[in-house]
Amino acid sequence: MLYSWLLPYGFAFAIAANAQDSSSDSSSVSASGSDSVSVLTGITEDATPTGDYISYASTITMPSTSAITTSEIVSIITSGSTTRTTTLGSTTLFGVGTSIITTNTSTATGSDQSTVTSSSDSQVLLSGLPKTSSMSLNSTTNATSTSTSSSTLPTNTTPCNNYPEFCSRKYGNITEVSAHNSPFVKTGNAAANQELSVTTQLNDGIRLLQGQMHFVNNTPHFCHTSCDVLDAGPITSYLSEVYAWVSTHPYDIVTLLLGNGNYSKVETYVPFIQSTGLVQYAYEPPKIPMALNDWPTLASMILSGKRVVFFMDYDANQTAVPWILDEFSQMWETPFDPTDRSFPCTAQRPPNLSDNDAKNRMYLTNHNLNYDISILGNSLLVPEIPLLNITNNITGDGSLGVSTHDCVQEWDYPPKFLNVDFYNVGNGSVFEVAAKYNNVTYTRACCGLPVSGAGKLVLAKRSAGFAALGSMVLLLLL
Repeated sequence: MLYSWLLPYGFAFAIAANAQDSSSDSSSVSASGSDSVSVLTGITEDATPTGDYISYASTITMPSTSAITTSEIVSIITSGSTTRTTTLGSTTLFGVGTSIITTNTSTATGSDQSTVTSSSDSQVLLSGLPKTSSMSLNSTTNATSTSTSSSTLPTNTTPCNNYPEFCSRKYGNITEVSAHNSPFVKTGNAAANQELSVTTQLNDGIRLLQGQMHFVNNTPHFCHTSCDVLDAGPITSYLSEVYAWVSTHPYDIVTLLLGNGNYSKVETYVPFIQSTGLVQYAYEPPKIPMALNDWPTLASMILSGKRVVFFMDYDANQTAVPWILDEFSQMWETPFDPTDRSFPCTAQRPPNLSDNDAKNRMYLTNHNLNYDISILGNSLLVPEIPLLNITNNITGDGSLGVSTHDCVQEWDYPPKFLNVDFYNVGNGSVFEVAAKYNNVTYTRACCGLPVSGAGKLVLAKRSAGFAALGSMVLLLLL
């Protein structure tokens, strides 16, 4: 049966509603029984989002906003029995002794110890607490930071996004895993794209959180295409959870990609984001746009306390809100909502981007395979769940490993972000792919258990009434 795999995920179409009104937009209702299950009615999936793409004739230099006045970098080099310590600069940062210590070990061999073999591993340790600040508003709604003290203790034990090697690397020179539609975790809704909470996503190593926003009663919510399809609630609830994680992980960089589903002015979102506290960590670039090699190192971002990078896909205005970066002038994307298992590594957005311009920017690969269901003239793209073990795999046709390799072959450098559905399927395979192209080894355990109420890939308890309804509907369709 063509659609039979949808039944375990609590998915059905309401044929009666379509028969009464084939032009119906969409609706969501709950079936009776112990589980609340969404029944989607006649949803039409939007085409690839498009809006005004910002281009710059020249680079705009922004006023200096760097919070780093100094940092202490100590290189400890051991050669034979001699230890040499070189201090490249030292001070106290924000009243707290903070340092980046890089250790490289070299071993002298041979009878005259003239041959020196260097170890390939280096360790970078960060100690002390980076700057924290609170936010206040001025008359233009732009944020102004005020330094405050913090007693929050870090809970992460490995600096620089789980790899000490990343401390000295530039933000644009690290491949990381992105949770496609990160907020969309909902039991029984076939439009859900993730199984685990955002806190678990971050704990597991996700470092780009992406989701589309729509206004509901003048309040922005994270919604999948339409709030009638999947409404994950106000963005403030989700972003407050991100803030709670960020505030206790001072040695990590997190990126947020906000989809402007209503194409609203960026200023309308500012008060809501500010209310979560995240803006105190927001990175403000020194220039617009930032080219591939313009980005700072992770260590410098951590020491400055500016370690949350906000992007918005459409209608960003960095001169008005400098901490919400325009995505497409600084990063391009491969085809949106792909249904092609070959995952061509072409620059779809922004359109008509020259190869030279593309190679001067970071890029995001949309490696989230979708299934296009067309019923009664309506269309809905849902995650291709039966193929997830292949799609998220390291090897094999249609796998993340193969498509990332193809991207590197085509562009000569790896993607910045690997945007995937249900990242936990594969037990960390998506992180292994990222590690390979970062030239590091993935050794972490993955992945966290679903939180209570999260969308489960297999619903253990379904009401008999809904199961019967779903079977009847699918039989009618086939």
